[in-house]
Order: sequence, then structure tokens, then C-alpha cells
Amino acid sequence: MNPFENSCQNILQLLEVWEPRLLALPEEVISNRKNIQDRSIRQILGHLVDSASNNTHRIVHLQYRENPMSFPNYATFGNNDRWIAIQDYQHEDWPNLVQLWKYANLHLIHVIRNVDLTKLENQWISGEDKLISLHEMIEYYPQHFDLHLKEMEDLINL
Repeated sequence: MNPFENSCQNILQLLEVWEPRLLALPEEVISNRKNIQDRSIRQILGHLVDSASNNTHRIVHLQYRENPMSFPNYATFGNNDRWIAIQDYQHEDWPNLVQLWKYANLHLIHVIRNVDLTKLENQWISGEDKLISLHEMIEYYPQHFDLHLKEMEDLINL
């Protein structure tokens, strides 16, 4: 059995609960309420799309490239905010964005379920003097996912 199956199941359950909830939110809530990073729910959800996409690419690369692997870290130096701005998640069609978030994560779960378990110790150079193993990256993703769902929950409850 895949050692990440429980995490995959947890994400699947969260997707099932959050998809209709997100789709039912009024425009004012998704667009105007901002977190401490000055991100709206739209932008937080867009960031989660980017996170799923980037993690999918890292997981794939870590299974066939040199070890340790050099791969851009989109989250450093404010680049994740650049990604949010350049893709203009603030004005993305909301139902489309929710579906993109859902399906990007469904695909990531598929990739995780099919990871070559002999490659779990392969490492990514995520920063100066910082290495992250494929195993650590996969284990951390659900925490990151949950952190941003909690941020959205806080904004919904304002």
C-alpha cells in the first residue's frame, strides 16, 4: 500500500466538502475579504492551484532527474505572489477556478498514488543549504493544503 494513502484520502474528503461550499459563496466574500497577506479567497484558491501544479512537477522531476535536483522554487522571494498577480486569479471565473483547484488536486493525488517508492529519498534543492526529499515534500503537502483552507475558513467567518 502507498504510504501516502491516508493523506490522499484526507485531501479527497476535503475536496468533496469544500467544492460545493466554495461554489455557494457570495462574490463579496470571495473577492473583498483579505487575509494577513492581503489575499482574497479567490487568490488563496489560485495559490492552491499553483501549489498543486508545482508539486506535481516536482514529484515527476524527482523521479527521473539528477539527485539532488535543482528546480525553481516558486514560493521564494515573493514569486508566489507574482504567480497570483500574473494569472489574475482575482478576476478568474469563480466556478472555473474552483474546478481547476479540484482537478489539479485530483491529478496530484493520482501522481502521489503512483510515485516510485524507491525514489522517496531523492532530494530537491529548495534553497541555499536546504534539501527536501520527495518523501518530505509529499508528506508536507496536506499540511499546506489544510493551512490555506483554514485561512479561507477564517475569511468566510468574518
